Amino acid sequence: MTVLERPQPRPGVLKIQAYVPGKSSAPGVAKVFKLSSNETPLGASPAAIEAYGVVGRRLEDYPDGASTDLREAIGRAFGLDPQRIVCGAGSDDILNLLARAYLKDGDEAVHTRHGFLVYPIATLGAGATPVAAEETEYTADVDAMLAKVTARTRMVFLANPNNPTGTYIPFDEVKRLHAGLAKNVLLVIDAAYAEYVRRNDYESGIELVATSENVVMTRTFSKIYGLAGLRLGWLYGPAHVVDAINRIRGPFNVGAPSIAAGAAAIGDTAHVERARQHNEKWLAWTTEEVTKIGLKVTPSVGNFILIHFPETKGKSAKEIGAIRKQFRDLMLGNGAPGDDTQLGSLRALSGVARFPARVKCALLAWNALESALADRPA
Repeated sequence: MTVLERPQPRPGVLKIQAYVPGKSSAPGVAKVFKLSSNETPLGASPAAIEAYGVVGRRLEDYPDGASTDLREAIGRAFGLDPQRIVCGAGSDDILNLLARAYLKDGDEAVHTRHGFLVYPIATLGAGATPVAAEETEYTADVDAMLAKVTARTRMVFLANPNNPTGTYIPFDEVKRLHAGLAKNVLLVIDAAYAEYVRRNDYESGIELVATSENVVMTRTFSKIYGLAGLRLGWLYGPAHVVDAINRIRGPFNVGAPSIAAGAAAIGDTAHVERARQHNEKWLAWTTEEVTKIGLKVTPSVGNFILIHFPETKGKSAKEIGAIRKQFRDLMLGNGAPGDDTQLGSLRALSGVARFPARVKCALLAWNALESALADRPA
C-alpha cells in the first residue's frame, strides 16, 4: 500500500511539531522536579486534596457534564456569570476547542514568536496557518502583531504573562491590540499565570471580555492552584462563543474529582496568597543569584525565569547541556548524594537557614551551573 492509498490526516497535521513535555521520571530518582513545567512548590490546597478524595470514592458515577459546581465557584471568586464560563481538561484543551470552532483551511492565526507552543499546534490542527509576530525584548509587540493581521486572520493568541519568557504587556496595550482587530477576529487572552502578577497596570482580560463580543480569556488550575495532574482549565467569554464551544466539547470533558478539587482550590484564598508571597520572595532571590554568576535574566512576572546563556564557546546553553547528568544528580529531593554538603555551602554563602524542597533543588542546580561556567574554558 502506498502512502496515498492509506488514510491521510487533514492538511497541516503532519506539519505539527509535537509538544514535548518535561520528563516525569529519571533512573534512580524517586521524585523529579520539572522546573520547565512551572509547577507550584507548595502543592495543592489541602481542601482540594480532601475534596478529591471524597469524590474518589464514587468513581463509578459520571460527572456533571456542565461542571456546574466548578463554574459557580469560579463565578463567585471572580464575580463572573457562570453561564459565560466553559471548563475543560486544562487550558490547552480550551485553546484547541477554540481553534476547532473558529479556524478553517485557509485561515490564519497570529501569535508571538516565543508564545505558548500550543498556539501553532492548535492552529495547524484546525487546518489554518500560524503566523508568528516578532517580539521586543521577549515581550509581545502590539504593532508587530497588528502588522501580521491580514484579511485571512481569524484569531490572535496573546499569552499575558507569556510562557516561556515571563513578560507581560499592560492592559492599555491589550486594549490597543483589540482596537486594531476587525470584529470578526477572535482575540484569545491566555492568562495562565495571572495570579502571580503584581503590577498595577496589568489586567487578566476579564474587563475586556465583559465589554466585547470578540474576546475570550483562558485560565488554568495547573499553576498557582497546584492541580496540574488533574488537567483543569476554563474560559470566560461572550455567550455566543460559550455556546459554540459547548457544542463541540466532550459531554463529560471534566472528571468529577477534578470538578470537586477545582471548586475547593479556588475557594482556598489563603493557600493562593501563600503561593503568591512565596513566589514573590523566591522569584526576586533567584533572579538576583543567577544574575550574580554572570547570566542575563529576562524580568519575569510569573513563577519562572528565562535565562540567557552566552554564545561563548564552552558556556553556551547547548554545551551546558552536556553536563546534564550532573544536573540530574543534583535535581533530587531530600537525600540526594552529596546533598547536605552542597546545601550547607549554599546556606553559608546566602545566610538562609532553611529552603523549601524545590527551592533547594533549584539552588543545587544553580550551584552546578555556576561551577560549570567557571570551570569550562572560555
